[in-house]
This record gives sequence, C-alpha cells and structure tokens, in this order.
Amino acid sequence: QVQLVESGGGLVQAGGSLSLSCAASGRTFSSYAMGWFRQVPGKEREFVAAISWTGGTTYYAGSVKGRFTISRDNVKNTVTLQMNSLKPEDTAAYYCAATPRATEWTHAYVYVYWGQGTQVTVSS
Repeated sequence: QVQLVESGGGLVQAGGSLSLSCAASGRTFSSYAMGWFRQVPGKEREFVAAISWTGGTTYYAGSVKGRFTISRDNVKNTVTLQMNSLKPEDTAAYYCAATPRATEWTHAYVYVYWGQGTQVTVSS
C-alpha cells in the first residue's frame, strides 16, 4: 500500500515557476514508477511526466517537454515536478500516481495509487 500526498500548487503568473511535491508513505516506494497527470473539469486526465524506479528514465508529454522536470528521491520518498515557463494552458489539478508496471507509463490505467491532487492556476 502506498499513500500519496501532493503539495506545492497555487496561483502563478504566466512565465513563472512552481514546484510540486508528492510525498509517499510505505517502504516499497522505490518499487514503483511514478507519474504526474493533470486534469481540467470536463476533460480526461492527461499525462504530464513519468519517472522510473531509479530515476534513470523519464518521459514527458510533448506539451511540457523542455519546461517541466520530474525527479525523485528514494530516501525521502518524494517525487518532484519542477514547472518553469508556465502557460495559462497548464492550469489544472495535478495528481501524482504510482505504478508497479514497467511499461505504458503515459496511460492512467496502469497506475494503482493516486494522490488527492493539487491545483495549479496560471494567470495570463
């Protein structure tokens, strides 16, 4: 069992930065690949970024590549999403998630644990 708690959301102007953090409970954190997704009302949850168990492999959605960076600390049991050059279209609720799967990290259905989400609002 893994419990995930996100923090760090808020209101920021376009061009600004935010750092989201996801704290995980449980001693098996390093056994899970981790992902960040986002969702706006009325739309499906959208993949943002994922990172492998060791942190050696990362994936990004095309819309955030070059602006967002995902990282993890398996000692502190945390995953961080550093978001730079934010745009109004990045406004969404952001969720971290954990999966034991080795593939298909861009798909929400492979993730078995989810946090409650944190809101990010980017003003123009």
